[in-house]
Amino acid sequence: MKQDVKKESAVIENSMNTQLSNWFLLYSKLHRFHWYVKGPHFFTLHEKFEELYNQAAETADTIAERLLAIGGHPAATLSEYLKQASISDGGSETAASEMVKTLVDDYKQISSESKFVIGLAEENNDHATADLFVGLIEDIEKQVWMLSSFLD
Repeated sequence: MKQDVKKESAVIENSMNTQLSNWFLLYSKLHRFHWYVKGPHFFTLHEKFEELYNQAAETADTIAERLLAIGGHPAATLSEYLKQASISDGGSETAASEMVKTLVDDYKQISSESKFVIGLAEENNDHATADLFVGLIEDIEKQVWMLSSFLD
Protein backbone atom coordinates (compact mmCIF):
# COMPACT_ATOMS: atom_id res chain seq x y z
CA MET A 1 0.00 0.00 0.00
CA LYS A 2 2.75 2.47 0.97
CA GLN A 3 4.62 1.65 -2.25
CA ASP A 4 1.51 2.54 -4.30
CA VAL A 5 1.24 5.94 -2.58
CA LYS A 6 4.91 6.66 -3.36
CA LYS A 7 4.42 5.60 -6.97
CA GLU A 8 1.32 7.79 -7.33
CA SER A 9 3.15 10.75 -5.76
CA ALA A 10 5.97 10.31 -8.27
CA VAL A 11 3.48 10.29 -11.16
CA ILE A 12 1.82 13.48 -9.88
CA GLU A 13 5.19 15.16 -9.34
CA ASN A 14 6.38 14.18 -12.81
CA SER A 15 3.15 15.40 -14.42
CA MET A 16 3.34 18.69 -12.54
CA ASN A 17 6.98 19.09 -13.55
CA THR A 18 5.97 18.58 -17.17
CA GLN A 19 3.51 21.45 -16.79
CA LEU A 20 6.06 23.58 -14.95
CA SER A 21 8.49 22.97 -17.81
CA ASN A 22 5.81 23.80 -20.38
CA TRP A 23 5.11 27.13 -18.69
CA PHE A 24 8.81 28.02 -18.65
CA LEU A 25 9.15 27.19 -22.34
CA LEU A 26 5.97 29.13 -23.04
CA TYR A 27 7.40 32.08 -21.11
CA SER A 28 10.54 32.01 -23.24
CA LYS A 29 8.57 31.63 -26.46
CA LEU A 30 6.23 34.49 -25.56
CA HIS A 31 9.19 36.71 -24.77
CA ARG A 32 10.70 35.89 -28.17
CA PHE A 33 7.40 36.65 -29.88
CA HIS A 34 7.17 39.93 -27.95
CA TRP A 35 10.57 40.95 -29.30
CA TYR A 36 10.18 39.74 -32.87
CA VAL A 37 6.56 40.40 -33.80
CA LYS A 38 6.22 42.73 -36.81
CA GLY A 39 3.54 44.03 -39.07
CA PRO A 40 0.20 45.76 -38.78
CA HIS A 41 -0.67 43.99 -35.51
CA PHE A 42 2.62 44.87 -33.82
CA PHE A 43 1.23 47.13 -31.11
CA THR A 44 -1.63 44.81 -30.22
CA LEU A 45 0.44 41.62 -30.16
CA HIS A 46 3.53 43.18 -28.59
CA GLU A 47 1.39 44.18 -25.61
CA LYS A 48 -0.55 40.89 -25.53
CA PHE A 49 2.61 38.78 -25.62
CA GLU A 50 4.00 40.77 -22.69
CA GLU A 51 0.80 40.17 -20.72
CA LEU A 52 0.99 36.46 -21.51
CA TYR A 53 4.67 36.02 -20.65
CA ASN A 54 4.10 37.71 -17.31
CA GLN A 55 1.18 35.36 -16.71
CA ALA A 56 3.32 32.36 -17.74
CA ALA A 57 6.05 33.33 -15.26
CA GLU A 58 3.50 33.67 -12.48
CA THR A 59 1.92 30.33 -13.37
CA ALA A 60 5.29 28.55 -13.36
CA ASP A 61 6.01 29.99 -9.92
CA THR A 62 2.62 28.89 -8.61
CA ILE A 63 3.11 25.32 -9.87
CA ALA A 64 6.64 25.15 -8.42
CA GLU A 65 5.43 26.40 -5.04
CA ARG A 66 2.58 23.86 -5.05
CA LEU A 67 5.08 21.11 -5.81
CA LEU A 68 7.18 22.21 -2.85
CA ALA A 69 4.10 22.39 -0.62
CA ILE A 70 3.25 18.74 -1.34
CA GLY A 71 6.83 17.58 -0.81
CA GLY A 72 7.85 17.50 -4.46
CA HIS A 73 10.92 18.79 -6.19
CA PRO A 74 10.22 21.27 -8.99
CA ALA A 75 12.41 21.25 -12.06
CA ALA A 76 14.69 24.25 -11.85
CA THR A 77 17.14 24.25 -14.75
CA LEU A 78 16.79 24.93 -18.45
CA SER A 79 18.03 21.44 -19.29
CA GLU A 80 15.32 19.94 -17.07
CA TYR A 81 12.65 22.12 -18.68
CA LEU A 82 13.72 21.12 -22.18
CA LYS A 83 13.82 17.44 -21.20
CA GLN A 84 10.47 17.38 -19.39
CA ALA A 85 8.33 19.74 -21.46
CA SER A 86 5.77 18.33 -23.87
CA ILE A 87 5.62 21.50 -25.96
CA SER A 88 8.42 22.58 -28.26
CA ASP A 89 10.51 25.67 -27.82
CA GLY A 90 10.01 26.19 -31.58
CA GLY A 91 11.89 29.05 -33.05
CA SER A 92 10.88 29.19 -36.69
CA GLU A 93 7.81 31.42 -36.37
CA THR A 94 8.28 34.76 -38.07
CA ALA A 95 4.78 35.88 -39.06
CA ALA A 96 2.38 37.13 -36.40
CA SER A 97 -0.23 34.58 -37.45
CA GLU A 98 2.30 31.74 -37.06
CA MET A 99 3.15 32.97 -33.58
CA VAL A 100 -0.49 33.10 -32.54
CA LYS A 101 -1.25 29.69 -34.08
CA THR A 102 1.68 28.18 -32.18
CA LEU A 103 0.36 29.65 -28.94
CA VAL A 104 -3.12 28.25 -29.55
CA ASP A 105 -1.62 24.79 -30.10
CA ASP A 106 0.60 25.08 -27.00
CA TYR A 107 -2.24 26.25 -24.79
CA LYS A 108 -4.45 23.40 -26.01
CA GLN A 109 -1.68 20.89 -25.23
CA ILE A 110 -1.16 22.34 -21.76
CA SER A 111 -4.90 22.32 -21.10
CA SER A 112 -5.25 18.68 -22.13
CA GLU A 113 -2.35 17.60 -19.93
CA SER A 114 -3.60 19.72 -17.03
CA LYS A 115 -6.81 17.66 -17.08
CA PHE A 116 -4.64 14.58 -16.53
CA VAL A 117 -3.00 16.27 -13.51
CA ILE A 118 -6.46 17.08 -12.14
CA GLY A 119 -7.47 13.43 -12.41
CA LEU A 120 -4.33 12.27 -10.62
CA ALA A 121 -4.76 14.86 -7.89
CA GLU A 122 -8.41 13.97 -7.34
CA GLU A 123 -7.58 10.26 -7.14
CA ASN A 124 -5.15 11.13 -4.36
CA ASN A 125 -7.49 13.50 -2.51
CA ASP A 126 -5.21 16.43 -3.32
CA HIS A 127 -8.01 18.90 -3.89
CA ALA A 128 -5.76 21.97 -3.72
CA THR A 129 -3.65 20.75 -6.65
CA ALA A 130 -6.76 19.79 -8.59
CA ASP A 131 -8.25 23.22 -7.90
CA LEU A 132 -5.05 24.96 -9.01
CA PHE A 133 -5.16 23.20 -12.37
CA VAL A 134 -8.91 23.72 -12.80
CA GLY A 135 -8.26 27.45 -12.46
CA LEU A 136 -5.42 27.26 -14.95
CA ILE A 137 -7.63 25.52 -17.50
CA GLU A 138 -10.23 28.26 -17.15
CA ASP A 139 -7.58 30.90 -17.94
CA ILE A 140 -6.11 28.82 -20.77
CA GLU A 141 -9.49 28.33 -22.43
CA LYS A 142 -10.02 32.09 -22.37
CA GLN A 143 -6.63 32.66 -24.03
CA VAL A 144 -7.35 29.99 -26.67
CA TRP A 145 -10.65 31.70 -27.47
CA MET A 146 -9.07 35.15 -27.71
CA LEU A 147 -6.06 34.04 -29.76
CA SER A 148 -8.23 31.91 -32.05
CA SER A 149 -10.48 34.92 -32.62
CA PHE A 150 -7.42 36.85 -33.76
CA LEU A 151 -6.75 34.16 -36.38
CA ASP A 152 -10.31 34.15 -37.77
